[in-house]
Order: sequence, then structure tokens, then C-alpha cells
Amino acid sequence: MASLALLATSLLGGLPAQASQLADVQIIDRSSGQRLPLHYHQGEYWVAGQPGSSYSVEIKNRSRGRILAVLSIDGINAISGQAAAAVADDGYVLSGRQQWAIPGWRKSDQQVAAFYFSHSEDSYAARTGRPRDTGVIGVAVFRERQPQPQPPILRNSESQKSTAPTAEASSADSAAPAMPPPSSPAASAAPNASVAAEARQATAPAPVASRLGTGHGALERSVTRSTAFDSASSSPAQIIRIRYDSYANLVAQGVIRVPSPQTQPVPRPFPATPSGYVPDPPAY
Repeated sequence: MASLALLATSLLGGLPAQASQLADVQIIDRSSGQRLPLHYHQGEYWVAGQPGSSYSVEIKNRSRGRILAVLSIDGINAISGQAAAAVADDGYVLSGRQQWAIPGWRKSDQQVAAFYFSHSEDSYAARTGRPRDTGVIGVAVFRERQPQPQPPILRNSESQKSTAPTAEASSADSAAPAMPPPSSPAASAAPNASVAAEARQATAPAPVASRLGTGHGALERSVTRSTAFDSASSSPAQIIRIRYDSYANLVAQGVIRVPSPQTQPVPRPFPATPSGYVPDPPAY
């Protein structure tokens, strides 16, 4: 199954994750180089984006084997531009322990169009008539099928003729279960999407302003090459989902909690009952 293999070899630190996870995902603000903080709210992870700021999706392979990471931005496959499906199709192949930041929509094996936070009506999804799923980044992760061990070959030719051929068994890895809510949003990677989270989305408070989407930015160099990848299963072993919106909207929806300002004491004109006369100030 043809996919795109990454040539980048730089390794960067990522958030720790539980042992059952194959990959970690972080959203990087490219203007500052900082990872956007993850905010955990009602079973989902969120990041606050700044309109106009470019970003990249950093994926780290935590396993020793190769993985296929299918990247979805606003419901669109970031390589093909088609509606994204969680199948082992167009994606990025990462070697064992490899980490790479994907900076944009794939235009060729040499270029991408930069990801940047835009108003939802200016997003690539909206401009191509697919605005329904703006505001979410998804990564579907697949294990690679490992070669099956071969039975021993008998040297006796007569024995080989009388022995029935052995069928090669094929086994598919089952999808990893959804991760439980962590004790701290900064201590785990994003969990698998849950049905309950989808239900809560319908009843979420209305944001105070236009939602964010991802625009189709300037072309820049990003080199890849094609390779073959045989997935161990038809369904992903892990799905990572990170939603995003503006800081103001996340505050309005209760995703980001802003401390209430402390009540300032009311000044009193007569805080005490003085006795005598005004004393001299301290000596200079």
C-alpha cells in the first residue's frame, strides 16, 4: 500500500504517554517554536490557536517498528486532500522512534502549503465546500505487518511430496482501547475519540466569536519519498484527536478556566481612630 515515507531524522522530545500508545502528537506554534498547551475538558484535548499563526503537527513514533500515520485536518486527508478516512491509505511512514513535524498540506514530494489558524469561513475545508468538520486534528496510527515465520524445509524430497502445504496464518492487531482520563492534561498524549464526547459537542455553549479552521498557506519546501507499507490490520491501532479554537472561544466554552479576579478591598477614609497629632515621617 503506497504511502509517503519521511526523510527527516531530527528527534525532539514529546509529552510522555502510556505504554499502550504507539504515537504522541503535539501541535507546534511555528513562529515561537513552542508546543501549544493541551487543555483536557470533558474527555477531549484542546489547543488554543492564534488566528494567522502557522503551526505544524508533530508526530513521534514510540515503537521500535515502522508505523503509518494518517493525518486529518478539519476532516481532510493532509496528503490527498480527500475526505479523511481512518484506513491505511495516504499517510506518513515513520521509522522506529522517529519524530517529525508536518508543516502543511502536501502538494508534491517536494512542497507543502503551510498550515495556519484561520477563521472557519477562510479555512481550506470551507473554501472547498466541506466546512462541517473544521476545528479538529486527527491522526490514525497503523502498525506494520511483520513477516510470518516459515516452517522448516525437509531435505527428503519424498517427504516433501507427501506433506500437505502449510497455510500461512495472518493475524491483525486489534485496535488499542480508549485511554482513561489522565490526572493532568500535561502528562499524557491525546486519547482516542469517544462517542460521549461527540454527544457533548452538540450541547456545548455557543462560542463568542467565529470558530477557527486551518488555512491553505504559502508553499514551502518539505521533502518526502514514496514507499510501501503493509498494514497489520484494516483498522487503526490508535486514533489521536485534538480539537482547537481561539483562546476566547475556549474560555467561553469552559475549556480554559480563567481565575476570577480577587475582590479588591474598598478603601476606608477613616481606618482607625487616631489619638494625638500627626507624627513626623521617618528620617531621610
